Amino acid sequence: MRALSLFIMLCLSGLSFANTFEHDHPQWTALLARHVTWVNPGFASQVDYQGLQQDQAELERYLAVLSSVPRQHYDNWNRDQRLTFLINAYNAFTLKLVIDHYPLDSIKEIGGLFDSPWSQAFIPLLGQTLTLNQIEHSLIREPGVFDEPRIHFAVNCASIGCPALRPEAFVAGTLDAQLQDSQRRFLSDRRRNRFDAASGHFRVSKIFDWYADDFARQSGSLHAYLQKQATLLATTEELEQARSTSEVAFLDYDWSLNQAH
Repeated sequence: MRALSLFIMLCLSGLSFANTFEHDHPQWTALLARHVTWVNPGFASQVDYQGLQQDQAELERYLAVLSSVPRQHYDNWNRDQRLTFLINAYNAFTLKLVIDHYPLDSIKEIGGLFDSPWSQAFIPLLGQTLTLNQIEHSLIREPGVFDEPRIHFAVNCASIGCPALRPEAFVAGTLDAQLQDSQRRFLSDRRRNRFDAASGHFRVSKIFDWYADDFARQSGSLHAYLQKQATLLATTEELEQARSTSEVAFLDYDWSLNQAH
C-alpha cells in the first residue's frame, strides 16, 4: 500500500512539473530581446556579448530550468514542445560557452586541436552531460524523430556564416512559422545564398554541403530543394533558369563571431 501511494505521488509530481514548465520560454525571450539585434536588413543578427555577460545570472537561471527537466517528462511532451526545447537549449548553451570565454573573435578559438567547442561535454540536460554535437546530431537530427531540415536555420553556431539567432525563443505554438521565417531570411541573404545566372549555379552556404542529406530526405535531392526555393534565391528574370538547374556550388563559411560592434 505504501509503495502504491509513493507511486501515485511520483506520478502526480510528474504531471505537476509537466503542467508548470513554461513552453513559451519567457526567460529566454527576455534575454534574447535585450541582447540580439537584426542587421543587414533583417537577414542576419548580432549579439551583444558584453551585455549578455552582465546578465549571466539570468542566463544561468534559464539554463538551470532546462537542466531540471527529467527525461520522462520531456518524452511526454508533444513533438513541437520537444523540438523547441532542444533548439532553445542548443542556442542558450552556445551563448553560455561563448561568454564563458569572451572576448574572442571566433567560437572556434574555444577548445584545442582535438577538442572543438561542439565536442565539449558541459551541458547537463535530460539526465546526462551532453555536448552541443550530441544535442544537434543525436537528438535533433536523429532520423525518424523530427526529420525537420529547417532546424539548420534555427540552431546557431555564434558565427557570421550561420543563419541568424532570432531575438526571441522558439515556441511550440508558432514553431512552423518561425522556422519558415528563419529559412526565408537566410536564403534571401545574397551574401550567403544566391542563384548565379552567369554560371547557372546555385551558390549557397556550406551548411547545404554539410547537411545535404537532410534537405534531400524530403525533397529528393539538394538541388530539388533549392529549385523549390528559387523565388528567394533568384531574381524574377532568373526564375525559369534557376528552377531547371541542378548545379550547386558552396561558398566559404565565415566563422567570425556574430558580435555587435
